[in-house]
Amino acid sequence: MDILYLMILCSVSLAAVFLVVFIVSARKGQFEDDESPAVRILFDSDEIKETEETGNKESDKEKGESNKIEKKVNS
Repeated sequence: MDILYLMILCSVSLAAVFLVVFIVSARKGQFEDDESPAVRILFDSDEIKETEETGNKESDKEKGESNKIEKKVNS
């Protein structure tokens, strides 16, 4: 019977922690924009394609270095 009291105490305290975390995140605005993430997938990704085509020279160098390492491992 003592373990039952302990389990009830643990579950109520865990629920209280989750409630506090939810209230803090709701006050910070975490749940304000609930429509745009669902609609974002419907838009064309032209902006992303343009940045991929132009590329970044520094990131290309980093990719080249990682490709060299992968080639050595695969050989």
